[in-house]
Amino acid sequence: MSPVRITWHGPAVETALRAAAARGVRLGTEHLLEVSNQRVPIEEGTLERSGVATVDEGSLTGAVSYDTPYAVRQHEDMSLRHDAGREAKWLEKAARSEADTVGRIIDAQVRRALR
Repeated sequence: MSPVRITWHGPAVETALRAAAARGVRLGTEHLLEVSNQRVPIEEGTLERSGVATVDEGSLTGAVSYDTPYAVRQHEDMSLRHDAGREAKWLEKAARSEADTVGRIIDAQVRRALR
């Protein structure tokens, strides 16, 4: 019987998978930002333009945030009136409705790295 030779590329695979996961998190947070921007209250567009998607590649976490002095009030105050299709809790609702999609985006990037 001839000997079997195995070459282990564990560290390279781990590096590639981590990069793919970070890319997936980035794409997922950008997707969430896009969906939430379709629901964000809009008058002049300042609130929508303040939205950003950020990723911490070290912890593989992503965040979507809006940075205006009134963003929290617009998000949390259910008594405010908004144009059709725009609503309070826009980010929270988008995060809930898109959770599976974001997971699939991350999964696709990791699977692609394994090819």
